[in-house]
Amino acid sequence: MPTAYIETSIPSFYYTGRSDPLSFSRKLWTRQWWATIGAGFDLFSSPAVTVELNRGTLEKLKKLRIALVTELQMLEINTDVLEIAQVYIKRLLMPDDADGDALHLAIASYYNMSVLLTWNCKHLANPNKFGHIEKLNSELGIGLPLITTPLNYLSEDDSNGT
Repeated sequence: MPTAYIETSIPSFYYTGRSDPLSFSRKLWTRQWWATIGAGFDLFSSPAVTVELNRGTLEKLKKLRIALVTELQMLEINTDVLEIAQVYIKRLLMPDDADGDALHLAIASYYNMSVLLTWNCKHLANPNKFGHIEKLNSELGIGLPLITTPLNYLSEDDSNGT
């Protein structure tokens, strides 16, 4: 079965408190992915996600988000993962945030995840970065997950013309 690493933005949008149209859509797409597509994956997350979720300010949403990922298999953050994250930062591939994007990419890559699921399209699911990530991961001798959003898995049935 394919594997998916669930990054922080996924539970954040699953239980978003925002009401703007984009956030509302991402909530719906995330929940649709989770209910339909997610069952076809072994789902993983990491303590890094829990740390980021604990930084939330809305207690009720924070608890719901953490509960969502608590049910997932947790991947260990070892010294190899931390070193890979530092390479991403030193090579200016990811921002200099020890608990952020570089760490999530390092975890998903090190553990050879099939997919890194995220709504972070600035640093992770950014097509302009794919080639650079692929090249660096190849140099490091590690795999490259498909870095994508839930929306990329969903399709609208428009066969009836609506």
